[in-house]
Amino acid sequence: MNNRMLAIVRELSGPRTSFTIDGLAERHQVSSRTIRNDLDAINESLEEHGLPPVTLARGGLIQVPESFSELLAEIDPGDYYQYKLSPEERKRVVAAMLVGAADFLTLSSIADTLYVSRATIIHDLDDIKALVAKGGLEVQSYPNKGLRVLGAESAKRDFLLKLVREQGREQMVGDPTKIISLQAGNKIVIQKIVNEQEKVYDRQLTDQSFVNIVQYRGVLVNRNLQGAYIEPQSGNNPDTYLMALSILKFVCQYCNVQTTEDEIAYFSYVLADAKTIHTAGSAGDTLRIQMLTRQLISRLSEELGVDLTDDYDFYENLSNHLISVAAVDQLDITLSPIVEEVIEEHPDVQEAIEKQSHLLEQCEGRSLSRVEIGCIVLHVCAALERKKNKEIAFHVVVACHAGIGTSQLLLERLKKNFNFRIVDIISAHGASEVTPEQADLIISTVPLSGCAVETVTVSPLLNDEDYLRIGTKIDTLRNSRHLPTRIEEKGITANGLMERLVPLIHEIAPEQEKPLVRAIRKEVRHYLRQSVESEAEIFAPYLHHLLTVDHIQLDVECQDWKEAIAASAQPLLEGKYIESNYIEAMIQNTLDNGPYYLLSPGFAMPHAGLEEGSVKVGMNLIRLKEPVVFDDEEDPVEFVCCLSAIDHRTHLKAFFNLVNLLQKEGFKDQLRQCRTPEEMTSVIEHMEYTLT
Repeated sequence: MNNRMLAIVRELSGPRTSFTIDGLAERHQVSSRTIRNDLDAINESLEEHGLPPVTLARGGLIQVPESFSELLAEIDPGDYYQYKLSPEERKRVVAAMLVGAADFLTLSSIADTLYVSRATIIHDLDDIKALVAKGGLEVQSYPNKGLRVLGAESAKRDFLLKLVREQGREQMVGDPTKIISLQAGNKIVIQKIVNEQEKVYDRQLTDQSFVNIVQYRGVLVNRNLQGAYIEPQSGNNPDTYLMALSILKFVCQYCNVQTTEDEIAYFSYVLADAKTIHTAGSAGDTLRIQMLTRQLISRLSEELGVDLTDDYDFYENLSNHLISVAAVDQLDITLSPIVEEVIEEHPDVQEAIEKQSHLLEQCEGRSLSRVEIGCIVLHVCAALERKKNKEIAFHVVVACHAGIGTSQLLLERLKKNFNFRIVDIISAHGASEVTPEQADLIISTVPLSGCAVETVTVSPLLNDEDYLRIGTKIDTLRNSRHLPTRIEEKGITANGLMERLVPLIHEIAPEQEKPLVRAIRKEVRHYLRQSVESEAEIFAPYLHHLLTVDHIQLDVECQDWKEAIAASAQPLLEGKYIESNYIEAMIQNTLDNGPYYLLSPGFAMPHAGLEEGSVKVGMNLIRLKEPVVFDDEEDPVEFVCCLSAIDHRTHLKAFFNLVNLLQKEGFKDQLRQCRTPEEMTSVIEHMEYTLT
């Protein structure tokens, strides 16, 4: 019997009388099918001990026999300490218990746990308080409640980590981590996630720093599961923010935990303080994988009969995942129950992915395991859910535990991917007051109880499992009760409004189009409360931000593809976006791998690896006077856009939009008709803002 089953037994043995399958699934962040399997295993244990089984009534209501609590006495492992602690060991253990506690602890409960008298704990108390005070924390006593530690969450984590690290150095018998779980979640999974992201971000940690980061992630997971979150942060470390975001995204997904933007910001500083070993370059060709990912999405869209090419979240998540997979020999993790269930229920998606195995082998340089294929199935199914649920107009309340910043982050991501009518944003403690007349669903960043409205718990980051969790809940709601259809028109968005306004501005005042569009867009976003740029927008410039007037040249004369690559790169070299060896690296890349970067007939995007001399992110586009041949089997190339990338993400939005523009009918014709670079930049900016 695993820890989750034991926790369920404890819950069912408690004073509460009403439990449902869905309620337990929400609380333990697993699927309803997993809870049913757990109950089957619990019934087997009941049978072994001669006790009657639990049964299910209509609506998934769990009926618990009166004798059920007898099972707990048979299977609960009880205390971990079966030896006598020394006074110093005992004080350290009590300090760990107090700092790591989610609630008040009484002197009696501490004494009972350690098999000592209450008087012994009272005698130790001054020394325990002094030990905790060294960590900048205070042990406070509350009448009729017990003891509680006061202080910043970051200080509590530092204290716990110090105990863990001292335990490792001193090899003490009295291990504080045996009393309180400092490594909740799957430690092996956390290690592998950190290891993958080291390679993705070309940031190799020293052995000790790697251990420290894994330990911190374990503490973070445990604290978040207890409902303890880092205090508000005033900023983040830009050098390590993206790595922190990526690690946290995967940890949330594979350890079933919710977290906050402040956690990401704080973790970026933890990463910045970690010592690293200088490496020559990143593993694998990141840009090549990103381009092949785009091809993969196009082909999967054809196989499944659903256009997924306009889902930027899907493209970003899948390309990042494939980059992570390429960084290791094999992604050795265990799929969560919800992922296993998704794979089982979507054999068509798995079949479509396996049909494109040759593209995946190009990405990874090897065949993929079942687990790795399963992770890709998860990404595809999440994209399908987003596509489907944009047509649903449920009334939704968003409940957050960590303030307006977190709620705005979650709100923007929900609005982006679902056609929900967000009727209110509330604090988590007010969720019990929401009535079915007000909303169909509460989406919360923490588990809720006692609500009259159906709830679903998600991370503020909305990872792919969250999208599937929301989709499953919507399907359950739709099938379980008669809801109003509520198929409403989509709300006005800044992009939707600008799509109507930009052509009018261009027609009436073409000379002033750029400053007018910029000013009006800013005002529209402010009016619609979309004025704050997201992290993705800050770190991922749009195509027209990179292809400015100085980065476009028309009617350039070249004799062959090598000259065309050099000509497209020259302005980037002069602007110190790249070093001179980058041009030779692009040519060598083409000789080694072929022109896989032909994004569309007549359009090429040459580039080299991230470590081959790129200094800052940039693009430069040339239109050739006469097309040149890059591949005998492809159309001659008329447009060459040189890309300089500095990491795996900054250029991604611009590249994604460029590929989608190239699929729009008439885009290349408009580029051909431009007489000046100014005209071409105007066309690109206008067309980019019409992308939906």
